[in-house]
Amino acid sequence: MVKLPRLRAAANPADEVTDEALADEVAVASRSYTPAKGRPTPKRREAESRRRGPVAPPPMTQREAMKRSRVSKADRRTVAAQRRERMAAGDDKYLLARDKGPVRAYVRNVVDARRHLIGLFMPLALVVLVAMVAPVPLVQGYAAPGTVVILLLMIVEGLLLARTVVKQVRAKFPDATDRSLSLGWYSFVRASQIRKLRIPKPMVKVGDTVQ
Repeated sequence: MVKLPRLRAAANPADEVTDEALADEVAVASRSYTPAKGRPTPKRREAESRRRGPVAPPPMTQREAMKRSRVSKADRRTVAAQRRERMAAGDDKYLLARDKGPVRAYVRNVVDARRHLIGLFMPLALVVLVAMVAPVPLVQGYAAPGTVVILLLMIVEGLLLARTVVKQVRAKFPDATDRSLSLGWYSFVRASQIRKLRIPKPMVKVGDTVQ
């Protein structure tokens, strides 16, 4: 309730407050009075969050994140295909960390410029598996020792290849910080893959000279 200033009776009747003056004073007091809110004024960030509503929790799985994404499946497939294409082309921006850099590109060229017995590792594993399952004792008898001999030859070739690669890398990139063991293993893994399935794809032909 608005408290009005206590009015004293005027000594002079001319100084008495009229009804019209009293009504004007009440109106002014009503306009200038602001009732208390009973709570602090919310901050701008809190007010905006209330208008927007509760924030959704982060996605727990990749599938859930893809559902929330506005990108269509066709667009995602197009982006993935372009990424695979650039990776296969040897674009350093899209390569894995193990394949990035001029040193690794040079190692790939050295390996891809020649044929390797190690490249038969995967087909040999398939042949050995079939031979072990085949119900022919003669085939099983020759498969085991033949596999051991070929594996020994692959190991020897891998060691020689690693030694050659490390030597050429040190000569071409004297400031390279790559470890010899890492370079040798990288060349071995590259040579053990089937040529058509190598990623990035070979940039040189078999027999080319790599400088």
